[in-house]
Amino acid sequence: MVVRRAADTSLMDVSKIFSLLQPKEEGEGGGECEALNEAVGRDDAALLSELLSQESYAASINARSGWGVPVTPLRTAAARGHLRCLELLLQRGAEIDSLDVKAQTPLFAAVSGKHLDCVVALLKAGADPNGSRYNGCSPVLTAAREGDVDVLRELLRFGAEADVRPKVPEWASGASACRGPLYLAAVYGHLDCFRLLLLHGANPNYNCTDGKALGRMKQPKTVLEVCLRYGCGAEYVQLLVDFGADVYLPTLIIDKTTKQNEALLLLLRERVRPKTLMSQTRLAIRRHILSANKAAAVDSLDVPALLRNYLKHEAAGLV
Repeated sequence: MVVRRAADTSLMDVSKIFSLLQPKEEGEGGGECEALNEAVGRDDAALLSELLSQESYAASINARSGWGVPVTPLRTAAARGHLRCLELLLQRGAEIDSLDVKAQTPLFAAVSGKHLDCVVALLKAGADPNGSRYNGCSPVLTAAREGDVDVLRELLRFGAEADVRPKVPEWASGASACRGPLYLAAVYGHLDCFRLLLLHGANPNYNCTDGKALGRMKQPKTVLEVCLRYGCGAEYVQLLVDFGADVYLPTLIIDKTTKQNEALLLLLRERVRPKTLMSQTRLAIRRHILSANKAAAVDSLDVPALLRNYLKHEAAGLV
């Protein structure tokens, strides 16, 4: 019964994607959409406004045109970073989370293009910060991989999931399917993104909330293990320790041939040194703050500014 349900869901997802590939029927406004996309491509907001003032063009605002991957005018504006056109299309009622044949939303296109102003405009207009459930990737995963900390900050501020993972069929999922944005930020050496994800509640142990996926792996890799394997600096390990990672969780085989780098020595030292009361209190308070935007929640606490900064990991002198 479970297998049947999974298969039905898979077929539904495939049908959703392939429906976007169907040729347009006559009268769907292919010519009008092409004209709109051309105006957006030239970043000609005046022409776009003039076209949208006409009923036939306004009716084609969500139609798709173009070679290879047919796209809506909003998708074109987002991908090219044409903010004036994007805002005009949103004002005229463009579908904000429309999908292309790759199941990518306009927000995903803006994130991929590193167009921060378009990302913010789309998020303020109500775009889903997690992108489409039909797409294997997500805006957060993309920003973390590319090290775009400003874009990542906005996504998380608008409620994006910090522990999002690649979307793959259950039968194909493995260790890579559980490696979320925290893993990517570490592997690609983006310390600012790594810290930002932890500040917004990313799990410092596995960066994965799918218990079934973790259960299917004999030895799932912790974030600590990934950091050591890829030669991340001691600052990555220190952040994981500060945010409550289980330092006893990684299975480490250490002998005379093991390279004793700074990160490994830090981890071994933390295994024999108890946490301070201040550090344990900070962890307990942060765990009880349910808000995704923990920084904003901490700022609302009626405590001295020095303690608020400490709760946001901005006052190392208190440790």
